[in-house]
Amino acid sequence: MGSLSIWHWLIVLLVVVMIFGTKKLRNMGSDLGGAVKGFKDGMKDGAAPETPPAPSAQVTNNAAADKSTIDVEARQKS
Repeated sequence: MGSLSIWHWLIVLLVVVMIFGTKKLRNMGSDLGGAVKGFKDGMKDGAAPETPPAPSAQVTNNAAADKSTIDVEARQKS
């Protein structure tokens, strides 16, 4: 009495198809699949550790190479 047989499930499925129609059920299924795929992609992106990009070239203080910069020395107040 606690579980439903296969005939009960078939009748429920038939009633659901008659109420909603196959086109609406197909659209609901594709929407649900897209939501699950988006959730999985979001979880995959969130789980990947983000590393900062490595600097491509080290910055050097070469005033002779670039004449547009001004070389200033910092002095401490005494």
